[in-house]
This record gives sequence, C-alpha cells and structure tokens, in this order.
Amino acid sequence: MTEDLPRIPIPDSHSDRTEKMVFLQEQLVNFLRQYSMPLIEVSLVFSKYTRQLTEALTSEAETQGETLPDILAQPWPLLGDPEPLNASGPGLETVLENLDDDRMDILDTILRSAITATEMPLADALMQLRQWEHLTRNQLAESKGAGQLFSPLEIPEDW
Repeated sequence: MTEDLPRIPIPDSHSDRTEKMVFLQEQLVNFLRQYSMPLIEVSLVFSKYTRQLTEALTSEAETQGETLPDILAQPWPLLGDPEPLNASGPGLETVLENLDDDRMDILDTILRSAITATEMPLADALMQLRQWEHLTRNQLAESKGAGQLFSPLEIPEDW
C-alpha cells in the first residue's frame, strides 16, 4: 500500500513572488531527488531554459531601451579552479545516445508547468534557474570522466 504524499498547493497568479519561487524549487528538488536524474541530463534541460528565458528577457529589455543585468544575462562564475579537460572516454555521440529523453521531457514539463501555472515573472524564473545552472556547471567542471556525467546531480541538503 502506498502512502499518500502531501500535495503542495500551486500558488495562483496573485500569490507572492516568493511563494511561486518556493513552489518551483520544491518541484525541482522533489523530482530530481526522487529520480536521481543524471547530471548531464539536468544540465541540458536547465541550459535550454536559461537560454530561452535569457533571450526572451533580453529582447524585451532591448524593446524598452534597457539592458538585462549580468546576474541574469550571464552564467555565474564557476567556484574554484576548473580541472584540466580530460579528453579520454566515450565521444560526444555516445554520451548523447545514452540520454534518457523521456526523463528529460518530464523535467522540462515540470519546469514549464510550474512557471506557467503560477504565472511566475520570467526574471524570477531565470534567477532561480541560474542558481540551478550554477550548481550543475560546477559539478560538470569537477567531473573527471564521462561516467560522472551520468552520476545523479548532487543537491545540497539546504536546497
């Protein structure tokens, strides 16, 4: 018999911005911990969303004669010194062939649904995804080989 998990109420369009961001964060943490999603797959999905949101916000800012702040427009710097690139291991084609498209689609749907359902401002969504992108990029930079790309994303306890 399965135990019913508590449902996290979806904030509506009138909810506080912080509530919307907390909802998105909870959705991501719960899914990624439950499915032990590989670092490379998480990174690709977050990269897609940060690129799309950055393009949309940059376009809107330019229309208004403004510029997007660097904290939103650019990936955050890596922590520490990046390890030298080790070119050994399977090639890019092999890595890409081993991705689980279905799992990536589920994460994509969770992101899109949480942002859309809460009517979260795009700048808030991008700021939150920049944090996730920073986490994944740092773990990618620390990877010593292709096998680590398929290790689960390590989510800090305080996330």
